[in-house]
Amino acid sequence: LRDRAIKPGAEQEEEPLEMNFVRKHAIEQAEELGVSVRQAATRIFSNASGSYSSNVNLAVENSSWNDEAQLQDMYLSRKSFAFDSDTPGAGMAESKDIFKSALKTVDVTFQNLDSSEISLTDVSHYFDSDPTNLVEGLREDGKKPAAFIADTTTANAQVRTLSETVRLDARTKLLNPKWYEGMLGSGYEGAREIQKRLTNTLGWSATSGQVDNWVYEDANATYMEDDEMRERLMETNPSSFRKMVATMLEANGRGYWDTSEENLERLRQLYQEVEDKIEGVE
Repeated sequence: LRDRAIKPGAEQEEEPLEMNFVRKHAIEQAEELGVSVRQAATRIFSNASGSYSSNVNLAVENSSWNDEAQLQDMYLSRKSFAFDSDTPGAGMAESKDIFKSALKTVDVTFQNLDSSEISLTDVSHYFDSDPTNLVEGLREDGKKPAAFIADTTTANAQVRTLSETVRLDARTKLLNPKWYEGMLGSGYEGAREIQKRLTNTLGWSATSGQVDNWVYEDANATYMEDDEMRERLMETNPSSFRKMVATMLEANGRGYWDTSEENLERLRQLYQEVEDKIEGVE
């Protein structure tokens, strides 16, 4: 239905272009790509039929990506299949060039939170769907789009910037004693939930660059500097603790966390200690 609404708008020849940006951009994109204005007006994209996600989340979770450009290419390849109301029932066709051309004009990115039980860093699919840094790289002016999150989990819905929402999420979950003590009270699986949240925070750094340095600094102080906390994590779930240590080192290595050499050396030693524990080295 959205596709059927947008394409006729792009074909309204009687309207001046300054009043019809759909048509203005579609004409520019049609000339650039050598396609019809109607084709260039395609604006609804997703995965190919039967597939899900951009796989950016899997790359982040497994630390199996070289740089942000690789993640962005994954997003483009997986999310560039167009809904086409002109060929209903024919399945979705890959339209990568049109997708990239459309993204070049994006000023705002937006996602919606609709469950109080699942926030930005509870699951990986939110950052997996985020194109903020991708748009910045595609825009000719190199401008980062404004990124917003709508919180509709209560009757008093609010729209916040992505950076505000990430900060709120960190304060209420990852860095909140009531939250992480509750998780640790659940034992092995609770420790894994803490690890997943830290990994998902790194994911937001990779796709949007909207995670403040203090989030990593405070996470380091909470989970790595405190002797008692380190021991609890080590005993409760050494594999998840090892992943947390590796994530902190990765955040620094990828330029998302600026910290002291003392902190980094502590983390390197911790990694070796937990590795020895897992391997049974005395």
